[in-house]
Amino acid sequence: MKAKHKATPALMDEWRVKGKPVSASASEMAEVVLPAQTNVLGKLLGGHVMHMVDIVAAMAASRHANSYMVTASVDYIDFRNPVNLGEIVMLKAQVNRVFTTSMEVGVEVFSENLLTGERKHTTTAFVTFVAIDEFTRKPRPVPPLILRTAEEKRRWREAARRRETRLAHRLREKG
Repeated sequence: MKAKHKATPALMDEWRVKGKPVSASASEMAEVVLPAQTNVLGKLLGGHVMHMVDIVAAMAASRHANSYMVTASVDYIDFRNPVNLGEIVMLKAQVNRVFTTSMEVGVEVFSENLLTGERKHTTTAFVTFVAIDEFTRKPRPVPPLILRTAEEKRRWREAARRRETRLAHRLREKG
């Protein structure tokens, strides 16, 4: 997918100060499901879907932060429908919310039957990433997120609730 904004040095400086819109880092990828990626029933392996989710989510996170990113958590992944051998699997990722050094990225996965054109929503996932400084290898701040649509604002609010749940779970695990 082409970036909607050309990342010139001047624009990158502006983004660091003012933030970036969700559209600046939205990322997509697609591939045909081949036999080596399926189980004995001809369905795409869940682990392969998880691998692709991590890749497309990392692309969106890196594009937003212009930084190296590491996966901190996968809060949620829901397999709604299988993806069959020979179908196209399409993934769409966008930054839902940024915090100080981290951000949540939402990913939706769809399948498309090449013979009928039927599309199905197959998977939803929420992945948290931390920005890493290229020299110190320590967490670094990320640019703010500019919200423009009602859908982006809804995702932003929901990401805050998921973060509260995630942090509460971590506290329980430590205690």
